[in-house]
Amino acid sequence: MNRQADRRNTRIRRHVRLRTHLEGGPTRPRLAVFRSLHHVYAQVIDDVSGRTLAAASTTDGALRKSLKSPSSAEGAAAVGKSIAERARQAGIETVVFDRGGFPYHGRIKALAEAARSAGLKF
Repeated sequence: MNRQADRRNTRIRRHVRLRTHLEGGPTRPRLAVFRSLHHVYAQVIDDVSGRTLAAASTTDGALRKSLKSPSSAEGAAAVGKSIAERARQAGIETVVFDRGGFPYHGRIKALAEAARSAGLKF
């Protein structure tokens, strides 16, 4: 197995471990974050009904045009602000933050702080 597969499997194991005690319900859904090499994705998910209530990513047309680089912390912050606005439009004030097994720094931290500053509580 190569190094990339090891890192991916480690992240997935970490995410599974986190998900054993993280669950979003209708009153407090889960804000799930995924970061790829080029993009950042965020979803607000109600795990009880299995529905995505709001979503945002650097692949969104309006966001992508306004960003210099979608893979930067600036792009992640824009996604954080966007997901917070969309969640509030859906009537969601508080969420459970699911960092997806990624370390809480860099793009993940930028997204979380931008979502908090835009009014989302977690």
